[in-house]
Amino acid sequence: MKKTFITSVLITLLFSMILTSQASAYSYGDPSEEKIAEAYKEIIMKLDENPPNYSESIEIYETVREEVDQHMGKEPSKVILGNLENEEKEQAIENLDELLVLNIARRLEGIDKNFSEYDTSKRLLAKGFATYKTLSPKIEGENPELDEKIRAEFDQALESLGNPGLFGVGTQESDQGAFKESKAFIMDSLQEEFNIKSLEVGHFSESATEEDAGQKQEWTDLSNLKNWLPIVIIIGGLAAAILYAVRKRR
Repeated sequence: MKKTFITSVLITLLFSMILTSQASAYSYGDPSEEKIAEAYKEIIMKLDENPPNYSESIEIYETVREEVDQHMGKEPSKVILGNLENEEKEQAIENLDELLVLNIARRLEGIDKNFSEYDTSKRLLAKGFATYKTLSPKIEGENPELDEKIRAEFDQALESLGNPGLFGVGTQESDQGAFKESKAFIMDSLQEEFNIKSLEVGHFSESATEEDAGQKQEWTDLSNLKNWLPIVIIIGGLAAAILYAVRKRR
């Protein structure tokens, strides 16, 4: 009876570890730093100085200009840098807000174009959400209910990506139709809230081979073999313990 109980406990622990590993992977994870959003925060801080520090604001923007130009065309940088050079604080902030909205659109569009690439899609969603969190205080201040709804749609978007599972455990089917619905709500809401005429952002080139997508958060990158090692060791140890208990019972 005692041996049966031990065996049952070990089996339960084995499956618990597998499911826990999946649960931790199935999250936004650490989205790293969304460079454009981080630059936005720093620029806003500089513009809030008295007097506004335009020269350092320009220097900060220059650190992300290449990425902006590559993915959203040269027009956003031209306009924003023009605002900063002409010391147009309010116009600069307004255009920076629009830049973040366009960045969210870029990330969500990247997911839509590469929906079957789970790891890439999850990272892009995390980056999109990191960008939204930067804008969130403005929306929450004006419309707390909308902020909650947008956050909920990001959660729904995450659910829609599904989950490839681990050793067949915890697998969830993806649903691109559901993702498109969440994407539409998020982008339509942001477009209306910030009074943006168009969400066209130049070209999109998000894919598993893109340099930016290749900068993976290693602990959430299940395609990296070294990240499987701790899980394999734990499962192997538990499996050995179960086998030992079963043999001893016989």
